[in-house]
Formats: sequence, structure tokens, C-alpha cells
Amino acid sequence: MALSANLSLALWRAIYFTLMTRSTKKGPYVDERVLKKVLGKNPREIGVIKTWSRACVISPEMVGFTFGVHNGKNHIEVLATEDMVGHRLGEFSPTKTFRRHGGKMQKELEAKAKESEIAAAKAAKASSSDDKKKK
Repeated sequence: MALSANLSLALWRAIYFTLMTRSTKKGPYVDERVLKKVLGKNPREIGVIKTWSRACVISPEMVGFTFGVHNGKNHIEVLATEDMVGHRLGEFSPTKTFRRHGGKMQKELEAKAKESEIAAAKAAKASSSDDKKKK
């Protein structure tokens, strides 16, 4: 396998062994189908590489490629960078949508904030209309 010019084998091993929980005897899990689509190709020529393999570890060969990682509903585009080497593809494609924290108390706080914004807008409008009347 050809390694990136910027990332030496020793650095790759250091990153792998500090980040990965998989057995060192087994090595990192890189999906063969994903690796086959990446090897020997130019990232600029290929568009988005769609994959359902969220467990696949990003290797140095994948840097620069854009992956469409499935989150259960659709594919989210992930551009692999050098900082991502050793992490899994699924880490960059969230499966759940964050709505908001709160409940009853949060709604009350938001209502008060909205009322204060409206009051401030009315005060600013009134002061600007008073300035126009004076001129």
C-alpha cells in the first residue's frame, strides 16, 4: 500500500495505537471495497464515494477523498483530512438530529427572551420616530 507523502509509517502506527481500541494483532479495520475504490485514483477525478461502512477506519490513502457516509437515512458528505486518519467514517456522520435541550423551563426562558427582543425593538423604533419629529 502506498502511504501519503506527508504521513510516514511510524506516524501512522503512533496515531493508530493511541486512538484505536481494536486488537493490535488484528490491525485496523479498513473495508476492502472502500479501499479498492480509493487506491490508484485521483481525488479530484472521482466524485463522492458512497459507503454504508461506518466502521471503516480512515487510512492515509483515503486523505483528500470525499465519502458519502450513510447515517441511516441519507448519505452525508465527509472530506477525509490528515487529522481524521485513525478515526472511523461513522464518527463524522451523526445519526441523530439534535433538536434542543429543555422542556417547560426552556420554553419559558425562550418566551422571555423573545418578549425582551420585541420590547427593545419597540423602544428603538419609538426613539427613532421621536428623533424624526424633532427635526
